[in-house]
Amino acid sequence: MASAELQGKYQKLAQEYSKLRAQNQVLKKGVVDEQANSAALKEQLKMKDQSLRKLQQEMDSLTFRNLQLAKRVELLQDELALSEPRGKKNKKSGDTSSQLSQEQKSVFDEDLQKKIEENERLHIQFFEADEQHKHVEAELRSRLATLERETAQHQAVVDGLTRKYMETIEKLQNDKAKLEVKSQALEKEAKECRLRTEDCQLQLKNLHEDLSGRLEESLSIINEKVPFNDTKYSQYNALNVPLHNRRHQLKMRDIAGQALAFVQDLVTALLNFHTYTEQRIQIFPVDSAIDTISPLNQKFSQYLHENASYVRPLEEGMLHLFESITEDTVTVLETTVKLKTFSEHLTSYICFLRKILPYQLKSLEEECESSLCTSALRARNLELSQDMKKMTAVFEKLQTYVSLLALPSTEPDGLLRANFSTVLTNVGAALDGFHDVMKDISKHYSQKATIEHELPTATQKLITTNDCILSSVVALTNGAGKIASFFSNNVDYFIASLSYGPKVASGFINPLSAECMLQYKKKAAAYMKVLRKVQQSLEKISKLEQEKEHWMLEAQLAKIKLEKENQRIADKLKSTSSGQVAGLAQENASVANASDQEETAKAVPEAVHSTSVVPDVESREDLIKNHYMARIVELTSQLQLADSKSVHFYAECRALSKRLALAEKSKETLTEEMKVASQNISRLQDELTTTKRSYEGQLSMMSDHLCSMNETLSKQREEIDILKMSSKGNSKKNKGR
Repeated sequence: MASAELQGKYQKLAQEYSKLRAQNQVLKKGVVDEQANSAALKEQLKMKDQSLRKLQQEMDSLTFRNLQLAKRVELLQDELALSEPRGKKNKKSGDTSSQLSQEQKSVFDEDLQKKIEENERLHIQFFEADEQHKHVEAELRSRLATLERETAQHQAVVDGLTRKYMETIEKLQNDKAKLEVKSQALEKEAKECRLRTEDCQLQLKNLHEDLSGRLEESLSIINEKVPFNDTKYSQYNALNVPLHNRRHQLKMRDIAGQALAFVQDLVTALLNFHTYTEQRIQIFPVDSAIDTISPLNQKFSQYLHENASYVRPLEEGMLHLFESITEDTVTVLETTVKLKTFSEHLTSYICFLRKILPYQLKSLEEECESSLCTSALRARNLELSQDMKKMTAVFEKLQTYVSLLALPSTEPDGLLRANFSTVLTNVGAALDGFHDVMKDISKHYSQKATIEHELPTATQKLITTNDCILSSVVALTNGAGKIASFFSNNVDYFIASLSYGPKVASGFINPLSAECMLQYKKKAAAYMKVLRKVQQSLEKISKLEQEKEHWMLEAQLAKIKLEKENQRIADKLKSTSSGQVAGLAQENASVANASDQEETAKAVPEAVHSTSVVPDVESREDLIKNHYMARIVELTSQLQLADSKSVHFYAECRALSKRLALAEKSKETLTEEMKVASQNISRLQDELTTTKRSYEGQLSMMSDHLCSMNETLSKQREEIDILKMSSKGNSKKNKGR
């Protein structure tokens, strides 16, 4: 029980551990995914930072270029302002100077237009970069919010797992304490078992020595007294009389009685079926009272008239088989000689069926050719033709298997004992087939009779005959069903009862050995009766001897009393007159002796005859002879009692040896269970320690991982803050520009 509880707890712990490992794997995967996402975000931030720096540098360069261009424009405007009055004053100057100034102005205008377009393009790029930066910032903010939520969820899961781990560790510690207590109890039980094992070993050793000595003595007695072992050879063992199983014989007789009743019902139904079929041929399709029937139907009617000589023997054969099964016999297939007679009667009936089958088929064809036959009636006649063929085939199959079952009682090599069960199973299948065929015949004949009753030419005699045939077919169907169900219910018992026979060997060798065995059984029964009578005689003799000794003692006591009484009377008479009183004393003594002899003669004549008042030599010899005879009878009874006690003691020794063997087996199983329990305890302790260590390591790893996640999140927050600050500064600069 303890090992079972430990295994159950260990399985529960293993299941919880597997669940925790699966959850831990999921958490590890989530953490790894978050680390990968954070790394990707870091890379994106780096790339965005680089792009921002490039854009900042471009903005700076553009700003510087714009400043330069603005200063140059201002200078050019100043120069233009200075050159305009000077040009007015020097309007009259040469054409070469005016053309030069016009060309310079056009160059400046083109350069200014280019700078304006470039400035516009840079403003557009700056606006697009600003919008992209805002979009990236919004994405990073949303991602940061989701990461914070996931971090909170992971933190909650980690806290729950931590609590669960702590509870599991506490539970494991409690289980460990309980297991330690149970291990101590098991150790105590193991010590007690060791002590009991040592005691059992000592008892086993003593019993082994005692039994070995008795075995040697028994073997020597067997070798000296037993001439040969007749169970060693199957030929000799088949002649041994098996143990009488009265219950088996009563069961077989009851089964045979039921089978006889079923066969009687079946025989009655077959007789009615054949007889009413003969009557039908005489009235349909041609009534013999009006016209002459066909030669075919005449011959068929003649054969059907002989059905009783073939059907009645089936009942007689089954009756003889039932009468052969008595309480004093041994009923197996080798001893059921009457089964051969039943098989022969069944073969004779099969020959009868084969003889009438062609006439029956032709008679149905003749009915089909009649002008009164309709198409429906013709179809029913064809179905009945097929059914009659099936019925004959089923009877032939059944006869084959019954003849096979009858072979062991007549021919020893006709059927092997290993095939008995197969043949019995096939008999049951044949009976089921017979029942199915009879159901088809009943169905088709009922339809045929219904159609014929509707014909306008149907007479009352035909209707009555059809009803009688239909009732006999229904009786046949019911009888076949009863026989089939009866055999299927008892086929297992038939198969099991095949092993009933001589011990050690496979069974009876041949019918001759079975017959000899039955003769030996009768002789053994007569011998047991004689022994019983002898035992009763010996008991009567011992009782008579005891009564004889009793009455001999009574006679001796009476003699002593008589002598004392005579002595007392003699002493009393001496005190009075010597003459008359002496005569009276002698007369009284003779009367007393005579009465004593009469009493002892009435009680035990032999004892009185052997112990007279004046013993002689012959009476002494008879007394000694009778005494020694009584002593011999007493010793004989004591010897018989000793023999019975020795047999009883031998049986007790065998029982003790069996109990000793069982005790050894139980001892071995207990030792094996103890070893397994100790191994399980040590294994559970090791697994407990490893599980505890693994849980502690996982908790430390998870805590470290959470710390690293917090650090990375704080770094990401700082970087995002820096990006925010830089983006705000850039936006302010852009607004200022």
